Amino acid sequence: MVGKAVCVLKGDTAVAGTVYFTQHEAGGPVTVEGNIQGLTPGKHGFHVHAFGDNTNGCMSAGSHFNPEDKTHGAPGDAVRHVGDLGNVEANGDGVAAFKFEDRLISLNGPSNIVGRSMVVHEKEDDLGKGGNDESLKTGNAGGRLACGVIGITSC
Repeated sequence: MVGKAVCVLKGDTAVAGTVYFTQHEAGGPVTVEGNIQGLTPGKHGFHVHAFGDNTNGCMSAGSHFNPEDKTHGAPGDAVRHVGDLGNVEANGDGVAAFKFEDRLISLNGPSNIVGRSMVVHEKEDDLGKGGNDESLKTGNAGGRLACGVIGITSC
């Protein structure tokens, strides 16, 4: 069983960071912990995307990881993409430091995020509550500021 993964985020701008994923038991929650710098103050959409491909920048990462073909939602919603991790919030210095648990993503099995891309977006994710079609696909989170491929780590 894979228990730890890491993602190094890089973008075309000064946005960069590192995200660590830890899962202690199969089927258990995944702890997501990280630090992203270079953001504008406020909330930014934070999602696992379908492909571990950054050959065309963050655009080749595809759409949100959604193996169950559901609409976009908040991390605590019953209906959401597997990759919907809500928002990270940057302070006045443009730094988002975070730690939370998610019960839908996994480092093993059908909801496995290893080999997929993590993306931080330019705007706040409306969590599927925006009242339009785009909200139910992307949360109206805007462009992709930085991304990276999630890989296995020993740390």
